[in-house]
Amino acid sequence: MLYKLARMASGNSTSLKWMLNLYPPFVGAGIRIREIAPDFRFCRVELPLTVFNTNYVGVHFGGSLYSMTDPFYMLLLLNILGKDYIVWDKAASIEYVRPGTSKVVAQFEITDEMLKPIYQLTPNDKPLVFDWPVNVVDANTGDLVAKVTKTEYVRKKPDSSAKDEVEGTIWSKL
Repeated sequence: MLYKLARMASGNSTSLKWMLNLYPPFVGAGIRIREIAPDFRFCRVELPLTVFNTNYVGVHFGGSLYSMTDPFYMLLLLNILGKDYIVWDKAASIEYVRPGTSKVVAQFEITDEMLKPIYQLTPNDKPLVFDWPVNVVDANTGDLVAKVTKTEYVRKKPDSSAKDEVEGTIWSKL
């Protein structure tokens, strides 16, 4: 469902923000996308502490903290790079630094420096796999709550006339 919502809003940051804010797992957890820049190089996500995302000891549930960071680098990259690239979230890790006891925020920023190696890819190159960090911080104090590392996979799509190892796989359907 997220894939369909994101594709429907492709190229329009306002539409993507509103569709993601209606995505049931985000609604259930209380995750709110507050901003996606028109050029898709910045995104701000918030998560208030509510009865629906509080764990047994009264602080943010770790799964909700991770969920608020899950698809955003991939979605931003898909919109920045366009249809000539394959982009996947490959892996992630999260380190909980301190309990989240109030609203938390995660901000995603993609710079020219981060994009440079991606734009240098050719269809014959091996995919790039790289780690990008994002911090989850207390919205009131700025204290670090969690450190998340997202591992992204990016590959330049082969020309439609080219035959290579992606034919007949999930990659050929993208």
